[in-house]
Amino acid sequence: MVEPCDLTAVAARRLTGAKRLAPSELLASCITRIEAVDHAVNAIPARDFGRAREAALRADAAVARGEDLPALFGLPIGIKDLQETKDLVTTRGSVIYKDYIPTEDEAIVAAVRRAGAIVIGKTNTPEFGAGANTRNTVYGVTGNPFDPAKSAAGSSGG
Repeated sequence: MVEPCDLTAVAARRLTGAKRLAPSELLASCITRIEAVDHAVNAIPARDFGRAREAALRADAAVARGEDLPALFGLPIGIKDLQETKDLVTTRGSVIYKDYIPTEDEAIVAAVRRAGAIVIGKTNTPEFGAGANTRNTVYGVTGNPFDPAKSAAGSSGG
């Protein structure tokens, strides 16, 4: 059986719009998967599951009321730890910012929220996004999800 977290974004959004998948159900599936595997991967080191659950319940209510649903409605999303995210630590992978909590969303984060996405946390990145491997002194190394012993590479291994 396919878990909701295994659906493509397009399929999940289509099911949400058809009232066949509640945003809270999709989010719960994603959180369960993150909690099951992220200890080995370290892709999402800063999590905001409490507020994400609140947002998903508000999304459930919007579906029940028959509201017009924006394009990314109900889809859980991880924000790269380079983008400022209101009330969620934004380290940029650097100890210089290890305790920095922005008071406002950066424009792209605000845009995905307006489009209905639900922010679940921050994805790991090398310091300031520079480097061929995702490792930093704040959160450590992100492993490849298919083989955690290998590098996730790139500027946003999370």
